[in-house]
Amino acid sequence: MMEETANTAAATQTAFSQLGALAVHYGLSFIGAIVLLVGGWILSGFISRWAYKGLSRIHGIDETLARFFEKVIHYGLLILVFVMVLGQFGVQTTSIIAALGAAGLAIGLALQGTLQNIAAGIMLLVLRPFRVGEYIETSSVKGKIVDVGLFATELRTSEGLYLMAPNSTLWNTPIVNHSREPDRRQELSIAVGNDVDVREVKNTLLEIVNADDRVKNQPAPRVYSDDLSADRTTLKIEYWAKTSDWTETRYDMIDALKGGLSSRGIAIK
Repeated sequence: MMEETANTAAATQTAFSQLGALAVHYGLSFIGAIVLLVGGWILSGFISRWAYKGLSRIHGIDETLARFFEKVIHYGLLILVFVMVLGQFGVQTTSIIAALGAAGLAIGLALQGTLQNIAAGIMLLVLRPFRVGEYIETSSVKGKIVDVGLFATELRTSEGLYLMAPNSTLWNTPIVNHSREPDRRQELSIAVGNDVDVREVKNTLLEIVNADDRVKNQPAPRVYSDDLSADRTTLKIEYWAKTSDWTETRYDMIDALKGGLSSRGIAIK
């Protein structure tokens, strides 16, 4: 009986000793994990904010793109800290990293179209083929840019309709930007009969065009014969105007040319 009591006491003492050792070991690991988490969280926030400020100072880097890289850096560092914390408790981090890699690959394959839009959005924000407020035209989309996001671009059409275009569709097609250049050329055609003095008609057209203050002197407007048939001569009129005035100048110029020729008795074919 005494021997059994002694064995029980020894076993209990051994168990408490082992529990104490485990408590000390895992207690230190737990404290280290807490310190690592707090320090990693503070450090990741500091590094991501520093990266954002640095990117914001670079000319041509969009605010949306700078915020995106800030989040990527922040959460990437937090994942690294989390893996290091698991290593504190003896977890094999190599298997975790492999699992994260496999999960990332699976997610990438599942979201392939979405990732294409993100990649295209990054390229659009970096290269800036268009900006907010500019009017663009592609083979499938045209309108005024309202917002450029990482996934899609928002536009407003000339009819006042809202249009959202995936970034991949804009990146994989030629883009015509109607607003980027400060000046733009206009071309108009007028056909007159062969019974009139073409040189006089050309001088009349140049006089009407130059009378508009919105028409630029350089490059100078010009009028030339573009086509000839049995009963008519087609004259081409070219002039430059500011891009912001281009549309209204065109409308007014058509009226001015028609009225000017009619007042001089020149018939338009």
